[in-house]
Amino acid sequence: MQPTRSFASDNNAGVDPEVLEAIARANQGHVVGYGEDVYTRSAEALFRKHFGEAVEVFFVFNGTAANCLSLKAVTDSYHAVVCAEAAHIYVDECGAPEKFLGSKLVPVPTENGKLTVEAVRSRYHGIGVQHHVQPRVISITQATEVGTVYQPEEVASLSRFAHDHGMFLHVDGARIANAAASLGAGLREVTGDLGVDVLSFGATKNGALGAEAVVFFRPELAANFKFYRKQGMQLASKMRFLAAQFEALLGSDRWLRNAQHSNRMAQLLKQGVSKIPQVKIVYEVEANAVFAQVPRHRIRQLQDRYFFYVWNEAESVVRWMCSWNTTEQDVEEFLEFIRRNL
Repeated sequence: MQPTRSFASDNNAGVDPEVLEAIARANQGHVVGYGEDVYTRSAEALFRKHFGEAVEVFFVFNGTAANCLSLKAVTDSYHAVVCAEAAHIYVDECGAPEKFLGSKLVPVPTENGKLTVEAVRSRYHGIGVQHHVQPRVISITQATEVGTVYQPEEVASLSRFAHDHGMFLHVDGARIANAAASLGAGLREVTGDLGVDVLSFGATKNGALGAEAVVFFRPELAANFKFYRKQGMQLASKMRFLAAQFEALLGSDRWLRNAQHSNRMAQLLKQGVSKIPQVKIVYEVEANAVFAQVPRHRIRQLQDRYFFYVWNEAESVVRWMCSWNTTEQDVEEFLEFIRRNL
């Protein structure tokens, strides 16, 4: 019998009880739809508290929409988005960004999931040449797809390069809370204060029920976003139920506690697997993910009980994710199963 909790994805975890309670509290009476309600206004105020008074914020249902719509706001069809070759927008969104934007994604190889100014500069060419797409956006993921975390100066350097070259810096923040927790910093400190222009803010992986947000740090960039959101089929008629989730997470330190916990569980898992000779950790564990190389012939046996994803089949690298509700007992039982079956 498989355990009720696995290490496949933080998307597989349930909903934070405080989020469910907030949804239930919002389920009272009638309010005006499409975001013209007190719950949405309250959630927007919380975003301004965490990210700065000048931000514009819009709620959507999922991360693919947050990424596609935020990039749409700052690109035209002849533009290019420079991203890491492992970026979610390049690998895991079924071509949705390119289909929705009409723009080209330009992937850059990385060693640890993080773009550098030097790497981006290598893709910055053909400027003003009508035969070439024009680089317009640098898109980074924080925390990265391989569980590493950009340090503040790394983000600031990319921002400076972007702005010096007439570009924008976009952050896919599906796990921005985990990154902030890892850095011991506030949400604004790891985004707007570093020169980020637009953020896809993830809540689903941190305990929400299908709620994400797009945050613009330069209000002028959001001028037409309400139309993009509607065309993108992401304007919720009962917006209060998305907004209530952000109230629960951002109205207290719940967003931070959940992220700190999942990060801590990943460290616990790292410490345990580091003592197993057959397992080699391949990336620094800086958020809530552990990437490990394991004997190829044992992967299926492990997956039969604890489902997880193979990250790099050629190199036999797997990904183990910890969630806001992963427990120490979950980790210890998983470690014991690995020890017995490797």
